[in-house]
Amino acid sequence: MTKSDVLTAILARLEIELEALLKGAKASFAAATDPDSKAENKYDTRTLEASYVARGQAQRVTELQEALHAFSAFQAAGSAVTGAVRLGSLVGLELGGSVDHYFIGPAEGGVEITVEGTEVMVITPASPLCTRLMGKVAGEKMQLPSGQAALVKSVA
Repeated sequence: MTKSDVLTAILARLEIELEALLKGAKASFAAATDPDSKAENKYDTRTLEASYVARGQAQRVTELQEALHAFSAFQAAGSAVTGAVRLGSLVGLELGGSVDHYFIGPAEGGVEITVEGTEVMVITPASPLCTRLMGKVAGEKMQLPSGQAALVKSVA
């Protein structure tokens, strides 16, 4: 599994999510602006609720578009990140005999993908785990936010 494979999988996942969100946003916008959804009385808030949903989905679409742009920039830059853990690193972290894999991304923390049978989670510098990982090198021991000891197995 290479970092390029991971980036390709992340981009594909975000594009699928964006496509689904765009469809939902269009439907929400249509519901919010449909003349038939006019309030029937002063307690009818369907149109207002639909407009809140449409606004939230539009914001999420913008966030995903920005994330796609940021991850695309990593892919265009290639695999130049090596050595210490930093933004753009693919990290293998050993905990209790098993190795978990993380990609240090600019956005979309929590996204999980599977590449060649290996699960990889995107984490961002805002996460407690990432703040502890930053600057570490392969072979270095660290303490997780939970207090457990872990070993940085690989950094790519």
